[in-house]
Amino acid sequence: MHRSKLAGFIIDCEADDPGAAAGFWSAALGMPARELPAEEGGKYVRLLDPQHGLHVEVQAVTHPSRVHLDIETDDIEAEVRRLEALGARRVAFVRTWWVMEAPTGQRFCVVRQTSPDFDRLAHRWDREAPPGAA
Repeated sequence: MHRSKLAGFIIDCEADDPGAAAGFWSAALGMPARELPAEEGGKYVRLLDPQHGLHVEVQAVTHPSRVHLDIETDDIEAEVRRLEALGARRVAFVRTWWVMEAPTGQRFCVVRQTSPDFDRLAHRWDREAPPGAA
């Protein structure tokens, strides 16, 4: 048994300055921007979402700009296997998370649990995939 839920969205920006990109998205979404610690600060800027509790970040990337979602879980490997059984595929392991690709081509990440509301909102999976899944 493991649990997972939508963590939030990452706004991938093909740009050298994530702070400038975050300035736009902060104003567009009405979400204050907060710099992250030095190790992450050069690549990520957090947008605060107290209204919905989603984790939203602007991320500097080298690939074309896009938005991807993160699924957080208390067991990354079990969640990845469950999603593979539904037709997703592993793309790359990065630091502590998996980049995955849906059968329809969208990329998303499976990350470790960090939300303070995880216990209340996460879905409980008693097996890796629902009966009859591909």
